[in-house]
Amino acid sequence: MLSTLLPNQVANFAYNQLTNPQIKKLRPNELEVLDTSQKETLTFQGFDIQLYTWLGGQDKVLLIHGWEGQAGNFADLIQKLREKNYTIYAFDAPSHGFSSKGKTSLFEFTELVGELIKKFEVSKLVSHSFGGVATTYALFNNLDLKINKYVLLTTPDKFLERIEDVSEQVGITEKVKNILINRLEKETSLDVSNLNVSEFVKKINVDKALIIHDKKDTVIPISRSRNVHSNWKNCAFIEVEGTGHFRILRTKPVLEKTIEFLNA
Repeated sequence: MLSTLLPNQVANFAYNQLTNPQIKKLRPNELEVLDTSQKETLTFQGFDIQLYTWLGGQDKVLLIHGWEGQAGNFADLIQKLREKNYTIYAFDAPSHGFSSKGKTSLFEFTELVGELIKKFEVSKLVSHSFGGVATTYALFNNLDLKINKYVLLTTPDKFLERIEDVSEQVGITEKVKNILINRLEKETSLDVSNLNVSEFVKKINVDKALIIHDKKDTVIPISRSRNVHSNWKNCAFIEVEGTGHFRILRTKPVLEKTIEFLNA
């Protein structure tokens, strides 16, 4: 009813859902792992970005969290990587984790990922969830960046699907959804229908990739990862069960497969 009576106001509410991430508290062990890092702050587009480094050997990897996630979500993987003497880099995206807060979007997230790949000179990446969108888009926009190994622990595909998900959560009409899309396209000067991971991966400079996704993931349906995989010639795909969308980051067999792939 509100979508019919107040379409612009409801579109504004949906827009705020897309641009104001809600952050969950970290578990005690996740905070403990972050406390073992070397911390620094990077000024980026008006945000103070929290960076984390765990020094190890010459093998370097950058971890890219998902929307409404943060670096601490990778705590279990970080511990496993440290056992293998990796130098590990992670960050909290704009308005995420311990970085400063404000309205943000896919596009700032994307630009930051590209900047950090260059800053840390990494050739190995691991992303979770929406981090896969930001990372593949960053690589698509920076085709000079060469990545040796890239693991995606679930990934969305089409940005329009994200809008569909938010539209369903908020309960808005097709008219309001179109207002929302028009606003996003006006602000970004981009056609959101072209923002698809399955298209980015056709051109990005990645030697070998691996997607791991739970068959019953209720946050991002596995069909989205399958479509990305089918369009990515250098990509392997592993379907798992019993991890869900978030526990996949703490599941021992998944962590082992991730490190095995990075080491191969």
